[in-house]
Amino acid sequence: MQVHLTLKSANAKTGPIPVSTTERASCPPDCAMRAECYAASGPLALHWAAVSAGTRGTSWGQFCETIAQLPDGQLWRHNQAGDLPTASGSIDAVKLGQLVAANQGKRGFTYSHHRDAASIAWIRHANAWGFTVNLSANDLADADALADHQAGPVVVVLPSTQNQNTTTPAGRTVVICPATQRADVSCASCQLCQRQRAAIVGFPAHGSRHRVINMRLANA
Repeated sequence: MQVHLTLKSANAKTGPIPVSTTERASCPPDCAMRAECYAASGPLALHWAAVSAGTRGTSWGQFCETIAQLPDGQLWRHNQAGDLPTASGSIDAVKLGQLVAANQGKRGFTYSHHRDAASIAWIRHANAWGFTVNLSANDLADADALADHQAGPVVVVLPSTQNQNTTTPAGRTVVICPATQRADVSCASCQLCQRQRAAIVGFPAHGSRHRVINMRLANA
C-alpha cells in the first residue's frame, strides 16, 4: 500500500499540518462518490496518480514509522485522497492496527467510505483506540444510517448551495464545515472532524463535478 505524507501542508483548507495521500486502490469499489470524487481532478489528481503509480510516497510500514515519530499532541489528517488500507475489498485490520498504534499520543483523523460489516467494526475499534475515523455519507438519509451503527462520527456531502446548518431526516444536527464558509478557518484551527461528537459535519459539494453531485442529491 503506497502512501505519501506531506509534513506541512500548503493547502489553505487543511492549514499547515501533516496530510497524507493513499493510493487509489484503497478506495472501496462500491463508493458512490467514486466517479464524482473531488480528488480525481485538478492538481491533487496528478499527485494522487503519482502515489497510486508508486512513483511518489513510501510503503505503509515506513509511513506508520513516520507517524509514530510526530510530536505528541500533533494534529494530522490522513487522506486528502484515498481511503483506509484494504484487503479483499474490506479494511485491512492489520494495517489499520499499525496506524492506530503509530497514532498513540497524536491526534490523527480521517474519513472512510468503507461500510461492509467488518469495516464498520474496525472503524469502531479505531475510534475507541484514539484514531478518529469519520464515516462518509452520500446524503442525509445515508448519514442517519451510518450514525445508527454508532461506530464513530459521521460526515456528509451536501449540495454546493447549502451554507446553513441543517438536520437529517431523523433529526440529527448537521453542522456545515467552517473551513468551507470562512477563509480564516482551516482543519488546523477548527479540528471539529478530529473530535468524537454527535453532530454530523456537512461538506457542500465542490470541485469540477459539483453540479453532478447537486443533481444526484436532488434525486436522493
